[in-house]
Amino acid sequence: MTFIIMILLVPFVMYAIWLGTPKQKLVIAIIDKSILNKSRADHLSLTWILNNNKYTKTSKELYDSKRDYFGFHPLNDVSYEVKGLERFSYEQLEQLSTDCKMAYYFDTYGVYNVDWYGDEKPYGVLYGGLSSQDIQFLRLMKAKNKHIVAEFDLLGGPTTIENRKDFEDEFHLRWTGWTGRFFSELDLEKNKDIPNWVKDNFEKEHQKKWDFNGTGIVLVKGNQILVLDGKDLKTAYPIIWSTQGARKKYGIPEKTAYSFWFEIIDIDTSINQADANFKLDVSDSGHKKLRELDIPNEFPAIVSNKKGNFRFKYLAGDFSNGHSPMWTSYFKGIDKLQYIFGEEHEMAHSNEFYTFFYKPLLKNILEECADGN
Repeated sequence: MTFIIMILLVPFVMYAIWLGTPKQKLVIAIIDKSILNKSRADHLSLTWILNNNKYTKTSKELYDSKRDYFGFHPLNDVSYEVKGLERFSYEQLEQLSTDCKMAYYFDTYGVYNVDWYGDEKPYGVLYGGLSSQDIQFLRLMKAKNKHIVAEFDLLGGPTTIENRKDFEDEFHLRWTGWTGRFFSELDLEKNKDIPNWVKDNFEKEHQKKWDFNGTGIVLVKGNQILVLDGKDLKTAYPIIWSTQGARKKYGIPEKTAYSFWFEIIDIDTSINQADANFKLDVSDSGHKKLRELDIPNEFPAIVSNKKGNFRFKYLAGDFSNGHSPMWTSYFKGIDKLQYIFGEEHEMAHSNEFYTFFYKPLLKNILEECADGN
């Protein structure tokens, strides 16, 4: 009975500790342009960690995941509001860069007509892409030595070639155009998460039917599709290997399985460093397929600048895809009990990645920013 009472008291104690934790103002410009459903938005993960650690947008107010971001804001039915930086003048961007300590860019893939209206409207972009105002804002943040964090899919369509090049030149990296994802099942009848365009483009390019099954990794560049299936892979899913310095600095594990979308980028190693790398553990046949398309089997996962008077990190994967229920953020120490409360995830290994890799990484990045380091 005593044990049961103690167990029941744990949530109350955790909540009481959270209430007693002092608030700390940390102003962040959160940019998220790809929101179809606010309950599944990528920036929820950041908001959870901000709230759990009592970081506030003002001296008193906590962050609200449904309101406190720049980008696409769904309303009721098919109505929406666009509240991005595109409406800002240079003077307003200048003021925002002064007020903020960090800019965090999530997915800029955007929202397409077919996603929002279905087949009622012609194909095209409703809103999205890295804009010229975004570039201006990032330059201002960089010039003021503010913290900048950007995630996967910043540089792909619908970002223009000009804006992509401006970003690449500003932050000394290059997008190769290749993106990829692990799938627990390649059989289209068993796995409806594989987009139809992947199958269609593969069959058009290779002039043969999609007949894959089992686990695999799909790599995409424009209309090009490369499939690495069981015979091409020694390890089914991509692995993130972290450097010793990153493990110490961010509290992340040496080796982590990863099962969401990722992208392949090159970095200028005279300016930037890879704190962690993706590795595709391929067989001889997998190596052959990659070599034919000049695709590396190891490439940066976390990039940070090691030179230059600015503070920049690029996460080359859809790291923020998973998240915990927002109500759990009001319990201090709940991250130690995530397996009890459960994580929202879509595929194998996502729970491990989100709990043991992304959360500590983001928590330490925020602490570094709040402390002014």
